Amino acid sequence: MILKTKALLLGIVALLAIQVSTAQNSPYWQQQVDYTMDVNMDVKTFQYEGSQKLVYTNNSPDTLDQVFYHMYFNAFQPGSEMDMRLQSIKDPDGRMMKEDGKSRISELKPEEIGYLKASSLSQDGSPLEYSLEGTVLEVTLAEPLAPGASTTFEMDFNGQVPLQIRRSGRDSEEGISLSMSQWYPKLAEYDFEGWHADPYIAREFHGVWGDFDVKITLDKSYIVGGSGYLQNADEIGYGYQAKGVKQPKHKGKTLTWHFKAPMVHDFMWAADPDYIHDTLEMENGPTLHFFYEDEPEIKENWKKLQEKTAQAMSFFNRNIGEYPYEQYSVIQGGDGGMEYAMSTLITGERSFESLVGVMVHELAHSWFQHVLATNEAKHEWMDEGFTSFISSLCMNVIMEQGKDNPFENSYKGYFALVNSGLEEPQSTHADRYDVNYAYGIAAYSKGAVFLSQLGYVIGQEELMETLRKYYEDFKFKHPTPNDVKRTAEKVSGMQLDWYLTDWTQTTNTIDYGVKSVEEKGGSTEVTLERVGKMPMPMDILVIYSDGTQEIRYAPLRMMRGEKSNPYPKLSWTVLPDWPWAMEQYSFNVDRPKSEIAAIVIDPSQLMADVDRSNNLWQAEEEIKP
Repeated sequence: MILKTKALLLGIVALLAIQVSTAQNSPYWQQQVDYTMDVNMDVKTFQYEGSQKLVYTNNSPDTLDQVFYHMYFNAFQPGSEMDMRLQSIKDPDGRMMKEDGKSRISELKPEEIGYLKASSLSQDGSPLEYSLEGTVLEVTLAEPLAPGASTTFEMDFNGQVPLQIRRSGRDSEEGISLSMSQWYPKLAEYDFEGWHADPYIAREFHGVWGDFDVKITLDKSYIVGGSGYLQNADEIGYGYQAKGVKQPKHKGKTLTWHFKAPMVHDFMWAADPDYIHDTLEMENGPTLHFFYEDEPEIKENWKKLQEKTAQAMSFFNRNIGEYPYEQYSVIQGGDGGMEYAMSTLITGERSFESLVGVMVHELAHSWFQHVLATNEAKHEWMDEGFTSFISSLCMNVIMEQGKDNPFENSYKGYFALVNSGLEEPQSTHADRYDVNYAYGIAAYSKGAVFLSQLGYVIGQEELMETLRKYYEDFKFKHPTPNDVKRTAEKVSGMQLDWYLTDWTQTTNTIDYGVKSVEEKGGSTEVTLERVGKMPMPMDILVIYSDGTQEIRYAPLRMMRGEKSNPYPKLSWTVLPDWPWAMEQYSFNVDRPKSEIAAIVIDPSQLMADVDRSNNLWQAEEEIKP
């Protein structure tokens, strides 16, 4: 007998169009830094000079006597920490390696490296002592900064754009001249845990909220897109100007582009003389900008991408919360896909479905990384995993994929990691994973399963309500794992510390099985067993020989609560709680064993059981002659 359990998968996608609610009561404080920058780029040498004025407000309860700046471009030099890590890790990022197995950084020539240096730095007019240590500038303050006080830092700096190796750079494989991310001196984050002045080794970022006012001067033939709102659009033209305004004629050799980006923690821009710039005005959403190369083989895909971007924006607005800015830019550049404030860099020479997929993923980051903004060095799974979860749902809808379980690939990735023996706890610092493979699966796949499986624990409607409440309560606040857990507890009424602890701080696995099915005086005793260490509640499908079906539900005692019936077409019986310490658990079915065709643990397959071979018990079929 073949069981058609897929028909029993939860109607996840149908539960997603629910409005955002809840009020904010978080006591968190956040630092504030407002940037004013003016930069001049020489497109022949790829060297640039800039001035920066930062107004830094200390909203912490601590007096600060030092600050730190990230100087990311210094990673792209032979002998840097990023270079050394590439040479020591067992599975280095292929984009950063040559065919002969050598690090691309290790062989950069002086005119090809990246660098970022401060030539002067002052605090409220007083010169400061500072020291450049790789990708971090260490600064001793002239005057300590008291709680609630503000100070002004002024810096002159110069840099060189490296060859495109990772995220940022020049002359990418697809011919993009400038992908300018991680390009400016960026003040490090200080929060309740202290300073986060991590060296740039290859992972992602953590930043301080603030307003950016940026002027970029470069050759007038280049078209610029990125973070923020262009302030001199009619003067620039190139598709930015108001309707009816003709493309202006530019005098001289250069143009100055003036952007402002409010309440963001990063600023990216890209530039190329061959960009096509299209815009799409959403009826109930921001203006969408698209920058891509004038190449016949990609034009059609990039034109079709625009409506899909609008659909994805609407999907995320409904299911997470409103996007808080008035523009978003999708830009061909970089070396894959990477999210930035109000924008993304993606490679553009892809199939249409791949192009939509990378756009959807990077756009989803706008909520989880650029509005919520967890510390990705410590909690990368909260961004990458949650982004993977919601983008899988989105792709299933806007691309009409029709998947019963949109998260199937995430589960497969997680199971492969478990079986590889390379898994490390998700609480591992992003730079400390022994291999890139373990980092990638933990962040993306296991991070997505955290949410999809949470839906199994608390219910799908409660899961989506948790996401919306989490976004509403913690936007612009750099939430931590405990904030997600507490939000889910408030929504569901359950206790979930066990779930957060086992899933993210250990490598404990879930493995439950049907141990026995025995007749007991006209009824049937079903005994389940816990094989793995991680506790879970149990959904048990009972299928009878006459074709009828029902669900028995054994809540986990330490949840101190229970979910509602997620199978509306089946009867639902709540059993006594299962205490985790008890390795076996039995319940009775008030029918003889001969009338039971099968017992199935977790028919939804949303529980990440690492061995599903013991999840099914089937009656032995009569052997016919």
